[in-house]
Amino acid sequence: MPGDILCPAVFLAAPASGQGKTTITAAIARYHRLQGREVRIFKMGPDYLDPQILEQASGHPVAQLDLWMAGEAYCRDQFYRAAQTADLILVEGAMGMFDGDPSSADLARTFGIPIVLVMDVKGMAQTAAALACGLANYRDDVEVTGLIANHCASERHRQLIADALPASLPLLASFANTPTIRLPERHLGLVQACEVREELETCFNAAAELVGASSLANLPPPVRFSAQSIAPPPRLLAGVRIAIARDEAFSFIYPANTQLLTAMGADLQFFSPIHDTKLPAADALWLPGGYPELHADALTANTAMHGEMQQFYASGKGILAECGGFMYCLESLKDLAGTRHTMLALLAGQAAMRGRGGCQGMQSAVLPEGELRAHAHHRSQSENTPEPIGYGRRPKHPAPGESIYRQRGLTASYLHLFFPSAPEVIAKVFLPHTQIKDADRVRD
Repeated sequence: MPGDILCPAVFLAAPASGQGKTTITAAIARYHRLQGREVRIFKMGPDYLDPQILEQASGHPVAQLDLWMAGEAYCRDQFYRAAQTADLILVEGAMGMFDGDPSSADLARTFGIPIVLVMDVKGMAQTAAALACGLANYRDDVEVTGLIANHCASERHRQLIADALPASLPLLASFANTPTIRLPERHLGLVQACEVREELETCFNAAAELVGASSLANLPPPVRFSAQSIAPPPRLLAGVRIAIARDEAFSFIYPANTQLLTAMGADLQFFSPIHDTKLPAADALWLPGGYPELHADALTANTAMHGEMQQFYASGKGILAECGGFMYCLESLKDLAGTRHTMLALLAGQAAMRGRGGCQGMQSAVLPEGELRAHAHHRSQSENTPEPIGYGRRPKHPAPGESIYRQRGLTASYLHLFFPSAPEVIAKVFLPHTQIKDADRVRD
């Protein structure tokens, strides 16, 4: 096995969500990229929107890492691969530093990555130092090396916080509460990067100037990353063409998922349910999540694509529909304004957006073919749907998770699946039943 690799790395964590982790991570990445350095970013947890922002800032795809969803071996392999070419590795945490099981602190501890705290200090001064010290000393198996004060009101405000911190936990930088470095948001979090690219560029470059005037301009100490032996996936999808919806309405796609499909031999064909009138020639279809409610008029108006989808469904070929893709497969979708839009009607039922409430959290998708790790995050509900074939399984709660539906070759649910957690299972979901047996024989 190859030897260890040293690479500067830091983990950006916070006491809660909404503290500015993504903004600060993007700013650090953009500054070092402007210095000619290769910056690789990882996002803790099952997040689709932050990675889009961070990819634009760094110039590289951003992989999601989670010890439960992806496993320690997968995470170790991802870090090692990045360290081979990177000058700097950044990891953005999820929620609060100790929230979840496993938490951001657990991921940082497992791979020995030092943590820098990002804290919104609006409305407090010395208390920010007290909170930072509490987080830094809550567990002795993680190393917290400094604080970044976000939404700092003035130089005096910054000085009060800096003076209250111990020498072992310095104030590394402060960022003012200015519109030029604020990321746009909507009901499920940040706006997709593709919608606000120019606005993001202004934000990144303005924030990078602040990074350059702080100690964040220096590379953090190197971290030792070890190689991980992972067997290549079986090529059960060799020669199989998979059409994948990807546009403004459907963009919640893990890079790990498409990389796995390619490694299993699949030929990936991307198309737009909004703009295209024909499906590419394909043996299977994937409708990932996204924001169909924001583009419902355009999806409804594309009746040619409705016909293409309905013919594909009638053929019995494999279709996977996740969250937004699942809503697209229903008879109708009601948006936040209360307007109901006609959808594909591949599956009985109606979907409706909700202004508040919803579901989020990790679950296993229990399918006839086997079990995959997954997560749910939505603010909509469905009704009048068929009887599900099963439910998601929550890791630490007995209540049933999301409903899972199966009709003909269609598998549909609110769950977002992490394909690398069970490659053979996802291959069987996409393959028509006649091909599954053939593929199994080839593998054996």
